[in-house]
Amino acid sequence: MSTLSGPFINGEFLTQTSQSHAVINPATEDVICEVAQGGKNEIDLAVAAAKDASKGEWSSFDGRQRQNCLLELASLIDSHVGEIAMLETENTGKTLFESSKIEIPLVAEIFRYFAGFATKTHGTTTSNPNSLRLTLREPVGVCGLIVPWNFPLLMAAWKIAPALAFGNTVVVKPSELTPLSLLKLAELSLKTKIPKGVLNIVPGLGSIAGAALVSHPDVDKISFTGSTRVGEEIMKACAKPMKRVTLELGGKSPNIIFEDANLKAAIRGAYSGIFYNKGEVCAAGSRLLVQKSIYNQVIEELSKMASECTLGDPKDKSTRMGPVISKIQLDRVMSYIDQGKKEGAAIKAGGEMLNRKGFFVKPTVFADVDAKMKIAQEEIFGPVLAVIPFDDENHAIQIANDNIYGLAAGVWTKDIKKALRVAKGVKSGTVWVNTYNLYDPDQSFGGTKSSGFGRELGSAALEQYTELKSLWIDLT
Repeated sequence: MSTLSGPFINGEFLTQTSQSHAVINPATEDVICEVAQGGKNEIDLAVAAAKDASKGEWSSFDGRQRQNCLLELASLIDSHVGEIAMLETENTGKTLFESSKIEIPLVAEIFRYFAGFATKTHGTTTSNPNSLRLTLREPVGVCGLIVPWNFPLLMAAWKIAPALAFGNTVVVKPSELTPLSLLKLAELSLKTKIPKGVLNIVPGLGSIAGAALVSHPDVDKISFTGSTRVGEEIMKACAKPMKRVTLELGGKSPNIIFEDANLKAAIRGAYSGIFYNKGEVCAAGSRLLVQKSIYNQVIEELSKMASECTLGDPKDKSTRMGPVISKIQLDRVMSYIDQGKKEGAAIKAGGEMLNRKGFFVKPTVFADVDAKMKIAQEEIFGPVLAVIPFDDENHAIQIANDNIYGLAAGVWTKDIKKALRVAKGVKSGTVWVNTYNLYDPDQSFGGTKSSGFGRELGSAALEQYTELKSLWIDLT
């Protein structure tokens, strides 16, 4: 992994910087490798390279050339799925099935989807006898992209693919915990016709490399996925220079099951909605709202499923859940479990760590949860489910909206009119009906309230990574 040993700037890997960081396998607590970390100096170099590239060869590329670059990269990802998935699994603790069968193939599909947009960046034309009026879509410029540790390559693809498709250059700051799949992407990019300096990747601490990227005067836009607390700081830092910013932040998403739902499907959806990727999902359905008439049945069946979940080596085909990302995250999850007990909620499954190496916590189901409890109000970001009873449709909407977050929600019912009423009533950026936690490159995603603003994926990305210029031509 020598070629993955440090920041990737202007088409080259830096093998030495002032600091390095040990990348840990959360399933074994072993050191995978040491990665050279970027600081202010490396961010300055990367931004300078991106700025030069935006004015150089990349600026002369037309949509078809950018399209071909992204298609080349998508094909390379496809041909290296196994290798990239193994890096992602060893680095994050997610199961190899999730990495190899779901996430990395989706990464390739996202690059392929936005490659199509590169030739379809259209404006509008209007006219009258005295004038011709046009709108043009132009690149924003240098984009600083800060991605989280829970879906390192997937979240990066959400940002990199549209940014490059629309003619921008990028500096990507992955988490210091999970840089490996991003550095592999950089390595693959060298086999494409993407010019040097267009794609730069600088691992490093958020407080150092991230802060330097956000505050850099030559960065025209910041796109951040992560916690609401950090998002608020980024927004403040971007305010004074009026830097464009997109924020996809935390969530405490309500997943609502009505008594007329297909209960087998709803319980299965509730289970995967919280326990997929160990609950380390911004849109995880961590608040399960269940109508009182079926509350006990749902609790019983969900608890059984959680108790039977196989934890262990995420590379083992029999494993259904791997470890959380780090000791810090494990302690955070366990502190919330302890808090739930103190507040009077009842543990029906899990609530314990595994007695082995690795950062394993059993999938946990809390019953008898009041909507005001901390475990029902605050984002835990782990495999912890708070199950809350409700009376009727209006009560469900009230509970769902009684939270600072508004990222996603789910509704389970056979009554389509009820589903639409609830979907309209719940304040969130996404509502899944009779399914949960599904994504497609063509479907936009983003939050409301403290879950942020702006949208990624789909045609909405056009607004995030282009500037709209109006052109008025006088004909008199």
